[in-house]
Parts: sequence; structure tokens; C-alpha cells
Amino acid sequence: MHHRYDVLVVGAGGSGLMSALYASKNKNVSVAVISKLYPTRSHTGAAQGGVGAALGNVSEDHWEWHMFDTVKGGDYLTDQDAAEVFSKDVIEAVYELEHMGLPFSRLPNGKIAQRKFGGHTKEFGKAPVERACYAVDRTGHMILQTLYQQSVKSGVTFFNEYQVLDLIIEEGICRGVVAYDIATGEVHTFHAKAVVLAAGGYGRAFKVTSNAQTLTGDLMSIYYRKGLPLEDLEFYQFHPTGIAKMGILITEGARGEGGILRNDSGERFMERYAPTIKDLAPRDMVSRAIYMEIREGRGLGKDKDYVHLDLTHLPREIIEGRLPDITDFARTYLGVDPVLAPVPIQPTAHYAMGGIPTTIDGECLASSTDIVRGLYAAGEVACVSLHGANRLGTNSLGDLIVFGRRAGVAAAKYAAEVGYEELPARADNFATAEIERLRSGSGTENAARIRKELQETMMDNVSVFRTDETMSTQMEILRELQARYKNVSVTDTGLRYNTELTEALEVGYLLDVSEAMTASALNRRESRGAHAREDYPDRDDDNWLKHTMAYRNMNVPGKVNIGYKDVVLGRFEPKPRVY
Repeated sequence: MHHRYDVLVVGAGGSGLMSALYASKNKNVSVAVISKLYPTRSHTGAAQGGVGAALGNVSEDHWEWHMFDTVKGGDYLTDQDAAEVFSKDVIEAVYELEHMGLPFSRLPNGKIAQRKFGGHTKEFGKAPVERACYAVDRTGHMILQTLYQQSVKSGVTFFNEYQVLDLIIEEGICRGVVAYDIATGEVHTFHAKAVVLAAGGYGRAFKVTSNAQTLTGDLMSIYYRKGLPLEDLEFYQFHPTGIAKMGILITEGARGEGGILRNDSGERFMERYAPTIKDLAPRDMVSRAIYMEIREGRGLGKDKDYVHLDLTHLPREIIEGRLPDITDFARTYLGVDPVLAPVPIQPTAHYAMGGIPTTIDGECLASSTDIVRGLYAAGEVACVSLHGANRLGTNSLGDLIVFGRRAGVAAAKYAAEVGYEELPARADNFATAEIERLRSGSGTENAARIRKELQETMMDNVSVFRTDETMSTQMEILRELQARYKNVSVTDTGLRYNTELTEALEVGYLLDVSEAMTASALNRRESRGAHAREDYPDRDDDNWLKHTMAYRNMNVPGKVNIGYKDVVLGRFEPKPRVY
């Protein structure tokens, strides 16, 4: 079945809906969204803490301070042109969401409420500042609902429960996508002038993660399979406070409200690691501090593998009023009432700083300089590089609305100026063959077993701390798993809602992004932001102040070619990152 739309958005989370909404404001183009899920089930809905914007509603704040924190938090790998655009535009974007009807929490004077968050400071690092605009601890959920309502109102067409299997790219031009209708098993070809990729991250490569089951790096993998680059995949953020053993997120807003991290003796250990802002240090620093406490025997529990997040000194009305969801999570999943007892937490795989490289208008890069015409990306699937080596809390939701909007505007402008490129004959051949290989093959390997081994070994070898030995081991494991994956088949050969088939496809995507991530991390011989190498513990600006560009070697299976792209510097010169 064939469809034709001027602008096609893949993904219905915050960045996808923002792109679709702003593309639809151009009345000369038709806009459609393809999503694996019903839009309001997208993972943006799990974001809890807030959107960072220098509104100054609680105390003095300026966009320059926010820009500085973003660059410093990214350990100076952040592209400063992107950080400047972001820090300015996010202020307007927050007010725009408010005018769309998003129910932000309020101050007594009626203004949008703001609270402190990790890594956000005033006067270029002197003290924490209230910058996170929030809707209790359901900010992402509220953004998703608001943008979906506005997109429906604007006449955007939705294809829900369709899984994209291929990008149609010929002669450096994107001409559409091929997708699988999960409800019927039919393969559909979508012809488009412009495509926006907004399909999220790949946290399901790890055993303990805050990410939903659907975050399997699909579009990163499809892009990579075409010999196109993935940027800075070595930088993967582990959020410090996931529910122990489960990884379900406990928002940084809990520490913004005054929560304290404590070890087995009750010590507030962050005073030793970040004496100025303590528990509100950037996420990479806090995650490493927790791992160090556990390594040195100061963890809690039978296995001494978690620490405590203590909220018990806060008033009940703060805990239950401003953090209702995480209060419910702790009570439901752990049987712990955070009003009365500390909550067991440990770092959880949370966010990809890297992804498909883009310009500040969302144009996808085919190299450090060339673009793929008609193809755009925004959100976690993309790397603009706003987040550098480590994303600050709240900057993910800001990224979605700022760069989602820019990508949607740019895609609509391009689509209004060009005609449709001719589709190649049988554009769906690859996708159809891949489905048939899994449905009718005689392979004896099981995708779920491969996924389990992948997640466990990635957690062991490429998580918070890394070495040459562990990552080299992981590269060998990935080569073996890739070889085994070629022998995978499914037992359910039906067409309608064949989740065994869709999950088998997702395992292939996870293997691809894990390969690019591990190769990029093995190549970077320094520690920076979320990339912490015990064999190269220092940041090395002389040799490594540059972005990694990982390309699949199209001739040698399991080999990754590494290139580089310059970091865009600006008003903030790289300095030691001290908090």
C-alpha cells in the first residue's frame, strides 16, 4: 500500500509532535505522523522533573547562565551555537506551551513554578538556581497530552502502531520510508518530500534502564546500516536515581526539592564529591559517586549494591504534593513510604547524548559537512550536539520542544519548495525480505535470548565505568551475537499483532547501536562527561575535543570506521569541571 505526504514525521513523542505541529502551520504542505505506539503512550510521557528555562520566576536568572551550565555540564563537548539557540528559544517555547494549555504548577503569584535541578546554577556556577518549570512530577506527560491535542486540532494525520523498517534514500536524497502495519502485517510505502526522524533512544540495550520497552534505537540503526554516521554514541547517561533492581526513574526533582543521597552509615556522601552543589551535581558525577560508594563497601542491602535517597526530613505535603508519582512508585514497587523511610536507588541507563548528527535546523548529516536532503531529526534520536558529553536534567524536554519545532519548520519549508522525487521500483523489497526471513526461516536462534545476553553484557562492560579490556571483550561478544542473530527465526508466523516478530526486529536494531556505541567508546582514550575510562581517567582537550562519527564498514562485518567532527566553540573556553 502506498501513501503520499509532503512532510512525514517518524515518532509521536515530544519532538515528533512538536515537529508535526509546526510543519502543519505551513498550509502549503500535508503532514503525517507514523508511530509504533498510540501517541500518548510515547516515552516523553515518562519524563518527570521539568523543562529548564531561565524565566527568573523564583530568583534572578538569565539565558547566558543556562547556556554556561549546558556547555559546562556537557564537559565542553557541547556545540555552543546549539546551546545559545537553545537557551534563548526554550524561554519562548515554555510560554508557548503554557498558552497551548499545559497545566504547569504555579507559584502563589500565578506564575509558572520553578525548582532547582542538578547542574543548573546562577552567576556562572556560584550557586544552584530555580530553573526547572514543572507540572508536579508529570511534566513530560503533560507536554505529550498538550502537543497531541494541538496536532489533532491542526489536522495532522496519524498512522499509529506502524513500525518503520527502512528509509528510502537515493542519490543523497530521502524520498520516504517503509513501515510495517502491526495490526495487519501489511508493508506500507510512504512517499514524502521531507522526513523528520523523532523516534527516541536505545536504553533497552542495557539490563537496568528507565527506558520503555519500545526504545530500541530503530531509526539510528536503519541510518547506520546505510553507511551513514552516528555521532558521539560513546556518551550514554546513567541517571543516578533509578529504583533499585528495576531502573524505574525517580526524578531529579526529588533532589531539587531537598532530597539527600546517603550511604550505609547515613553520610551525605555528595559533600565529598561536589562540595558546592552536593546532591545537585550533574548526573554523570552523581552516578559515578554512587558507584564509588558501592565499590568501596558503603552500599546498602544484602548485596550492598544500592544507596538511599532520603526525603524523610521534608514535609509530607512537599513529598506527596510536588512528587506524587514517585511517592506512588516507591510505595507500589518497593513497599517503601518516602515520607517515613529512605528510598533504595541505583544508577539506571537513561539517555543517549549521541545519535544521528544534525545541523541546528535538524538537517541530517551524511558526513561532517554534507547533508541528506529532505531528511531531518530531532529529540533523543538526534545529536545536534546540545548535550555534549553529559545532558543536564530538564534539557531533554527543552531539546524536544526547541529542536522539534526547528526541524518541523525547516522540513515544511523544504517540502513547500520542491517536488516529489521518484520512488525506486519495489522500494519495500528490503523490509519485505527481512520480515519473511524471520517468519519463514529455519533458524534455531531465539531473539529473546540474544537480547538478554546483550543487555547483561552491555551493563557489565560498557556502563558507568569502562576500560579497554571490558570494551574489547564486549566487541567480541557483539560480533558473536550479530552472527547468531542471522540465524534467528520466530515461532509465531501470523501477521496480526505479531509481537514476537517486531521484538526480533528490535533486537537487530539494538545490536547495531550497541556495536557503534562500544566501538566509539573504545576509540575515545580519555574520560569526559558520561564516558568514564578507568585506564584513561583524565579529560584530554588537546587530543579529544572533537565529536566521534561512527560509520558501519559496509565491506567487513563487525568493523566500525571512526571519523571526527569539530566541536563548535564560542564564548565559554574549556575549563576543569568543578562543582
